[in-house]
Amino acid sequence: MSAIEYPMPGMHVSERHVPVPLDWDDPTAGEIEVFVRELVDPDRRGDDLPLLTYLQGGPGGANPRPLKADGWIEEALKDYRVVLVDQRGTGRSTPLDAQIVAAIGDAEAGADFLAHFRADSIVRDLEHVRTTVYNGRKWATLAQSYGGWLTLAYLSRAPEALSAAYVCGGIPGNPMSADEVYRRTFDRIALKTAEYYRRYPHDADRVAAVADRLAADPVHLPDGDVLTVRRFQSLGIDFGMKPGFERMHWLVEHAFIRDGRLSEGFLADVLARTSSAANPLFWTLQESIYGDGPNGPTAWAAQRERDRRPEFGEDRRPLPFTGEMAFPWMFDEVRLLRGFAPAVHALAARTEWSPILDADRLAANEVPVAAAVYFDDMYVDSGLQLDTLKGVGNAQAWVTNEFEHDGIGSGRVLTRLRDLVRDRGGERR
Repeated sequence: MSAIEYPMPGMHVSERHVPVPLDWDDPTAGEIEVFVRELVDPDRRGDDLPLLTYLQGGPGGANPRPLKADGWIEEALKDYRVVLVDQRGTGRSTPLDAQIVAAIGDAEAGADFLAHFRADSIVRDLEHVRTTVYNGRKWATLAQSYGGWLTLAYLSRAPEALSAAYVCGGIPGNPMSADEVYRRTFDRIALKTAEYYRRYPHDADRVAAVADRLAADPVHLPDGDVLTVRRFQSLGIDFGMKPGFERMHWLVEHAFIRDGRLSEGFLADVLARTSSAANPLFWTLQESIYGDGPNGPTAWAAQRERDRRPEFGEDRRPLPFTGEMAFPWMFDEVRLLRGFAPAVHALAARTEWSPILDADRLAANEVPVAAAVYFDDMYVDSGLQLDTLKGVGNAQAWVTNEFEHDGIGSGRVLTRLRDLVRDRGGERR
């Protein structure tokens, strides 16, 4: 576990790999590595600073690769050593892709393998890093989105490890239910789409023209995939992040060239946004994050909800968009996801999951928890978040519509959450 070190603008960096079991309950099942990056203010390298570990969104999201100390990192470096552990299967933590999973065996073998990359295993990895690299010192957590799942899983399994928990837009419903999530989030993406067309009314015709062209004849993306209308609709996932409306506006502006063909630049941009090259586990594990004990199967909950809503049809105009919703067709139409298909279908049929949340332990929680709940959040329903927080001891919520789901990009969010904890006695050392 020897580290390499180097300077970057505004921070000093150290990095190491830490071996962990693939299956924490069966050490004979093999070993993988998790990658640990630590950031510290260059002038405080030798100081005995408290630890803050960042829990990335996703699922399947690697930790940020900062170019400089700004945003929440700048705020955190004033007082902490910042620990960034790439979640297993992502970044430099023994990364996965569809080819690796497809080579494992049949659908059930692939599903069993992928089930080791859920929140319970990630928390056990973090605990191993904390006890081996940091000598068992308590640390605070800062969570973005899916990081809130990890936070509640951590509080359910090892609350003694945490001095405080700060969460940004990521408190899951408890009990977890994929069906309930999509009942709410389809309504939210409909409202976001309406707002997009209200802001940019001329885009309704541009978007419709793209959809009509895709429906008329096959249009191929640069990697050979056919760009279908429903894949184009999935670009609406960006509407929950500022400036998502503007990114869509500029994308469709250059959709066509003079002879009526879709431009190569437009197709390249769509491919970059929908190929899953950077985060293949995002769609692969999207519904699996709601599996908790005997609450399965998820059974493609987003697709079932969409089937109940004809207003999301590909032939509707203005064209409706979809959001953070995994659909079975993705594993047929997206080249880099096809190898996951058998395993993902098996996961969708799974009836029993490893446990994630412990309602009794959460109710008795004493770790200070401060959560930013974004009132208009398109991905994690604010009502579900507030309902869950009522059942978490020593938790408080800051509800705001100042930010979208990416409010963590502002250092002010972490500052506000730390103030909430400080005003109630501070972190537990």
